Amino acid sequence: MSHHGVSQRIEDERERERLKALLDSSIGEQTLDVSGGFIVRTAAEGVGDEELIGDMHFLLRLWRKVSERKISAVPATVIYDDLPLFMRTLRDVMRDDIEKIRIDSRENFVRLVEFAEEFMPDAVDRIEYYPGERPIFDLYSVEDEIQKALGRKVQLKSGGYLVIDPTEAMTTIDVNTGGYVGHRNLEETIFKTNLEAATSIARQLRLRNLGGIIIIDFIDMEDVEHQRQVLRVLEKALERDHAKTKCTGVTELGLVQLTRKRTRESLEQTLCEACPTCSGRGTLKTPETVCYEIFREILREERAYSAETYMVLASQPVVDRLLDEESAAVADLEAFINKTIRFQVEQHYSQEQYDIVLM
Repeated sequence: MSHHGVSQRIEDERERERLKALLDSSIGEQTLDVSGGFIVRTAAEGVGDEELIGDMHFLLRLWRKVSERKISAVPATVIYDDLPLFMRTLRDVMRDDIEKIRIDSRENFVRLVEFAEEFMPDAVDRIEYYPGERPIFDLYSVEDEIQKALGRKVQLKSGGYLVIDPTEAMTTIDVNTGGYVGHRNLEETIFKTNLEAATSIARQLRLRNLGGIIIIDFIDMEDVEHQRQVLRVLEKALERDHAKTKCTGVTELGLVQLTRKRTRESLEQTLCEACPTCSGRGTLKTPETVCYEIFREILREERAYSAETYMVLASQPVVDRLLDEESAAVADLEAFINKTIRFQVEQHYSQEQYDIVLM
């Protein structure tokens, strides 16, 4: 089809007009040799002209290749499937400001160069094979950066730190001064920490690929000009982000609200899974709490079944507390139900896990 369209989900009328005009001008000026049409999808919203035209060139080359394969292929032959990860990375991430693409697999290097020669010729000279013995992740400290990006706490150079908490509804980021003390006064300390935090927050959003609603709790600033400067630094840092972001001003509570478009799963969702012990809560009930749950459960069992003896199977910290700090409570319970209660440690039980066996 020769029709050119823009996704209905792009609701901004000015953006729709810009994208339509770009399609018409690129094709009208014969920048592109097009025999079909293009559909501009939601990912194109806010993207620069050069990147969009680059995508159009790529798609045209890909379509020609598929068309050639279609003619020569015998029935039941795959003529196109999605690219492997290292090729998708080149296709999706490659930009003019990237100096080098280094790859430590000779086989994948050859395939990547062949792919670039055919579909992305401008990238060929920047693809480089890394033959070193030292792992490439260690060479560029990628492993360390991944560990930092999965952590809840992010240290700032000044001594302050960020605390990042993703939740189902939104992500909250708290800024703290830590051990940093300014040379003049507290207001200077707060201002400097917030400026550094603004730059770091924009980087963390990209690294962690956090999307949706994001609430930033900067340290309270009394000076309105300081608030404006921190907000300007944050907005400037967010300009480097390829995901669409929208930032509001400082609210009455001193919070900054922004939204970042979800492009795919966050880094944490990609690399991690919920803890089987706490089921993703991040906290465990204390041994004391579990002990009193056990007492209540024994009372329920006694009313329902009235066994001769009760055996409690629980983790080491819980049994230790039952035999020590809670020994008086255990004795009172035994007297109340007129039954003996015994305890056994189960090494593989988590702190919250227990069973009561009727004997």
